[in-house]
Amino acid sequence: MKFLTFIAIVVLIWLVGLFAFADRVRGYTPAPEPARADAIVALTGPSAERVNAAIRLLEQDKGERVLISGVNREVRRQELRALTPGSNRLFNCCVDLGFEAEDTIGNAQEIAAWARAKDYDSLIVVTSDYHMPRALTEIRAAAPGVTLTPYAVETPSLDDSRWWRAAVTARRMTLEYMKYLAALGRAVVGKVAGDKPAAAPDAAPAPEAQGRTKAA
Repeated sequence: MKFLTFIAIVVLIWLVGLFAFADRVRGYTPAPEPARADAIVALTGPSAERVNAAIRLLEQDKGERVLISGVNREVRRQELRALTPGSNRLFNCCVDLGFEAEDTIGNAQEIAAWARAKDYDSLIVVTSDYHMPRALTEIRAAAPGVTLTPYAVETPSLDDSRWWRAAVTARRMTLEYMKYLAALGRAVVGKVAGDKPAAAPDAAPAPEAQGRTKAA
């Protein structure tokens, strides 16, 4: 009986956490106007909107440079440029491409290495609303001391207080919540153990040459 009670309590806590997480996700959008930071980082995803949002912030002088982390190696620089708004001059001079990241942990390591190389202390983080809690957790663990400002791209299907009634949105929110809990657990363990953030290769600068990239 005590065991069943314990299980019921754990399930209840998990459910409360899920709905709190969903409320946090929905609270990220619409994204408020961010204060200027040293730079802007965009984590690639299923659409070009994250990158587009980062380039728009660069045009508004919200940061000195942009890092696009986790770009697909099969995509040429010119092809990526063609999918983004803004001027060629800004893209060519002030956008760096990160080729190494294959997941959010890799994004965080790539971003941390880039920030250290550029001596940046503050970053605007651009990613999807549902991905933002996990992205911030991983980046904070990899780059402690760097101030992060979230700038979330809205996922229309999740902008509904009854997201749990549709199988697709319920699945996405639940899976992301589980991934977030895992990231949170890693961050806590790393902090307790006193682990230092792992170094990652520097992101490639904005070269004139045609780099190939890979999607995270």
